[in-house]
Amino acid sequence: MRAYLIVYFVAMVIFSCRGPENVKISKDFPPVYPDYIDVIIPQNIAPLNFLLRNKPEKLIVTIKGKSDSITVKGEQKIEIPGAHWKNLLASSLNDSLLVSVLARSNGEWIRYKSFKWYVKSDEVDSYLSYRLIEPGYEVWNKLQIVERNVESFDERVLADNNLTQGNCMNCHIHGNQSGKLSMFHLRGEKGGTILNKDGKLRKLNTRANGMISNAVYGDFHPNGRYAVFSTNIIIPELHANRTDRLEVYDTASDLVVIDLDSDKAFTKPFLSDTTNFETFPVFSADGKWIYFCSAPKVTLPDSIKSLKYNIYRVGFDAAKGEIGTKIDTLWNAKKMGGSVCHLKASPDGKFLLYTVADYGTFPIWHREADLQMMNLQTGEIDKLRGVNGPNSDSYHSWSSNSRWFVFASKRDDGIYGKPYFCYIDASGKAYKPFVLPQRDPEIYDYMLKSFNIPDLSDSPVPFDAADVEKVYMEQEAEQVK
Repeated sequence: MRAYLIVYFVAMVIFSCRGPENVKISKDFPPVYPDYIDVIIPQNIAPLNFLLRNKPEKLIVTIKGKSDSITVKGEQKIEIPGAHWKNLLASSLNDSLLVSVLARSNGEWIRYKSFKWYVKSDEVDSYLSYRLIEPGYEVWNKLQIVERNVESFDERVLADNNLTQGNCMNCHIHGNQSGKLSMFHLRGEKGGTILNKDGKLRKLNTRANGMISNAVYGDFHPNGRYAVFSTNIIIPELHANRTDRLEVYDTASDLVVIDLDSDKAFTKPFLSDTTNFETFPVFSADGKWIYFCSAPKVTLPDSIKSLKYNIYRVGFDAAKGEIGTKIDTLWNAKKMGGSVCHLKASPDGKFLLYTVADYGTFPIWHREADLQMMNLQTGEIDKLRGVNGPNSDSYHSWSSNSRWFVFASKRDDGIYGKPYFCYIDASGKAYKPFVLPQRDPEIYDYMLKSFNIPDLSDSPVPFDAADVEKVYMEQEAEQVK
């Protein structure tokens, strides 16, 4: 085996040294898909396999690191060997890999302008969960929650609605970016909130007395004991305007905290009245604050474009299990000229990441929806112009070291959301994002599913679809009071 590898490597080097004759030199970058040109990547990411959009007859790609290199051949696309890839990354930490592309089209060889992959020693969390769903409006066929190891191409199914009587399931989120703590909602007669604590699965009926609905959008407190949720009456409607698609809005929404140890829910009157719509609550990194979105109630759907959400915060005392009484405004919709949703606080406590659209609270069909990031220490706002694409960018989560976040972007076609990773340096500067690598880069062209609400974790969850099926079919839901 070793002899074979040596011969193979020598053959690649010889081929690389010789190269084809009569090569045309291009001043342009190659038409690479996915767009991996000059991106920053973590040292533990899977190989960045790609294809060329102009469909060449032959393709030769050379990747050079500080002390190693590899040449890969293909037709239209390349697959980088995993072992060689890991060696290249390890030998080029906090440096770059130089990628050179040589392609033959219509019998003519073209050498394109080289580009770089900048390798950061800051790792991204190794596991990513997402819901695979057809990007429809009010119907679906097959739903799955999938967990992917981003260091390889391994993935497994965590939940499958074909095993739970075809019912809808909401997206999976982690607590403290850990596979030891997570939850998602299963709908249907036998449904409930599926809570994972250290591998033990519980099913909760989260609609306590006085709540307008079951818990919907939620987040874990850092101590894992509490979770904060919105309760929402959600209405999906198609736009009459043919340039727009679907609008989803709340006709009522409140906030509630649930003590997961005692199964008790509690709130404050000002978080559960009928004059405002409160939604998308999250805890701060230290657990002392609840950030949430809220908008004054308007007549819906007639005044949908007047529905604009602000960012507020209220204190939280975990020792007493109490919500504070004073509300602070962090982002004013009238002043900023937009509507905000999907708050996510960075684990280091420095930043708040969120999505801004022209109006409303459901941005995935809003082409103008972009990510923004607030510095929680200075109040400064970064509009992340180098991160956002021409279509909806939303549904984001942080890596546990606060150096990476992942988000769902529809930048390619406006329909299918795909998970993109973005690097944040120590000063808070964000860089060009890159899409989750796939073994076959062409999968993004023919896969008719959106990667919905990507969520990062530093470890795998200790359950799978069979475990979820058993809980759904056999376990009675515990009633939150």
